[in-house]
Amino acid sequence: MKKSFDFTAETLAALAGADAARALAEDIGSGDLTAALIDPARQARAQVVARESAVVCGSAWVEATMQQLDPQAKLVWHVKDGERCEAGQVVFEVRGLARALLSAERTALNFLQLLSAVASKTAVYVDIVKGTRAAIVDTRKTLPGLRLAQKYAVAAGGGTNHRVGLYDAVLIKENHIAAAGGIAQVLARAAEVAAQADFVEIEVENLDELAQALSAGARMVLLDNMSLPDLKEAVRINEGRAVLEISGGVTLEGLRALAETGVDRISIGTLTKDVQAIDFSMRFDAQSAEAA
Repeated sequence: MKKSFDFTAETLAALAGADAARALAEDIGSGDLTAALIDPARQARAQVVARESAVVCGSAWVEATMQQLDPQAKLVWHVKDGERCEAGQVVFEVRGLARALLSAERTALNFLQLLSAVASKTAVYVDIVKGTRAAIVDTRKTLPGLRLAQKYAVAAGGGTNHRVGLYDAVLIKENHIAAAGGIAQVLARAAEVAAQADFVEIEVENLDELAQALSAGARMVLLDNMSLPDLKEAVRINEGRAVLEISGGVTLEGLRALAETGVDRISIGTLTKDVQAIDFSMRFDAQSAEAA
């Protein structure tokens, strides 16, 4: 399966830079009235401390936020993306212009707390399915404007990215099937555009529809809200012909049983849409503040 977005260091820096610029413009506007009280030449050092255990994610966004306000700011990370921190642990230290650190603080922590929350939640689901063939997959249920950031966080937590948007893959659902006149008909049309897509996937709601999709040459099938017995039967019927993905009705309590049916993927919207921010705090070292 192709990947429509590659999180290399360069692409990550560009993505984080654009996100940070929008967030800083939203927060600072015409200027930080409170930070203006501080000597513009004064340097400061600060530590960011985790208040709870988490999988850390968001370093590129933090760095972009700090360095857009002070290009000379220096950050030292003690916990890298994808690594776990414990309550009370210093995640990173930063040194730079005091005004810049004060103005950047909230925006930087907003990115860190959100992306670490997504990574941490994903890691919980990934741990539950260990030892099975099932990958934990995200969805398009993301915060507007931060989809790629959240998908990066899913990957940092050990999950797998689904399509980025409507432009990079074909995912045929119930209404598409109805509008096209049936499963065979819509898959025939999809074959005409398959070269433009990372993958073609079709959603089915029962075993009869699965049989139709397989007969029509489907190579990736979304099993929507099927019962556990039907999922097991779907895996048997499939005989390895198509990648099988579960969607709908996935709970933390029932996740292991779903994975043990033998499916390849389990997509979970809650990874990105129902997250509780991780608590981090920035502590300035008063003794380090000095005029340059």
